[in-house]
Amino acid sequence: MQVSVNKIYEWNIPLWNSLTERLESLSHGLLFTGVAGVGKVQFAEQFAAWLLCESASKGTATSACGHCTSCQLLSSGNHPDIRLLTLDEETEEEEGAEKSSKTKKPSTQIKIDQVRALEDFVFVGSHRSGARIVLIHPAEAMNLAAANSLLKMLEEPPPNVYFILVSSNIRRLLPTLLSRCRKVVFGMPKHEEAIAWLKSEGVKNAEKLLPLVGGAPLAAVEWATAGLDSQYAQAAESFADTKTDVVTLAGKWLSTLSGKSGAWRAEHLTDALQKWLYDLQRVQLGEPPRYFASAALTLQSMAKQASPSRLARGYADVSKIRSTVNHPLNAQLMLEDMAGRYLAAVAPQQR
Repeated sequence: MQVSVNKIYEWNIPLWNSLTERLESLSHGLLFTGVAGVGKVQFAEQFAAWLLCESASKGTATSACGHCTSCQLLSSGNHPDIRLLTLDEETEEEEGAEKSSKTKKPSTQIKIDQVRALEDFVFVGSHRSGARIVLIHPAEAMNLAAANSLLKMLEEPPPNVYFILVSSNIRRLLPTLLSRCRKVVFGMPKHEEAIAWLKSEGVKNAEKLLPLVGGAPLAAVEWATAGLDSQYAQAAESFADTKTDVVTLAGKWLSTLSGKSGAWRAEHLTDALQKWLYDLQRVQLGEPPRYFASAALTLQSMAKQASPSRLARGYADVSKIRSTVNHPLNAQLMLEDMAGRYLAAVAPQQR
């Protein structure tokens, strides 16, 4: 596991200080939780580096030194006292016309074999006579067998062994696992702070992009890098055209999904549509749009004409579609169904 030390995002510094000042009461099981895109994984890596650092004076140092043997080993990815559990790549065999081929794709689960492989590491002494760290993310990806296996280790952990779990969805974790970890909640940075940081990182249209990702600055950087900000803007233009028909609207959506950019996928389209319908409902209640603030006038015009009950039904329909959008039997039919439900939701009320 390779870690470059001394990278703490400024909005997480108060949380960092509260943890590093209380080493004597530090739990052996830590759960870092909060929305995606606020720096939980980076924070966990830096905290692990601080625990392993051989030069930092615990309780007074603000971060790992970056120069000792431990920090150098971490930077090179060769530290013997840290283990990372994350989603591995799985090899799949595909049968072609002439011969089979093998492809790799990320696994959707952290499996029991990965947890069992930790036993020698956890229950054997430290190589460098210091702490030993197990970092797990995304922790919610552990299947039931893996979570139960980890639970046995957490019940009676050896001295100086720390389990750091990182999760953006703790509702998927076992209650018994939650009860054995100290929960550390990561909040959202202030809007002005996040905007200033994004601009310092060279992100264009930060004011438009940040609301779309729910205020998470690291997610905004990822979207900007992948070009998703322009794709969401294009999707919003299609949502605003309520005079179109089902086939034409579905055709527009399909052309964007079939484009050269592989970053824009069906889950992004349904996410954008769900957020648009959410904003329409907010505007009807007299609230400003949360996600598409730059389209406030269009949303206000559409909200005045739409039926509240139909908007609510359309939002529920898109939510259901979103849960299965990556596994459609026929993409064209799925998009036409979604377009039909959307146009029915935003159709003007009969006066």
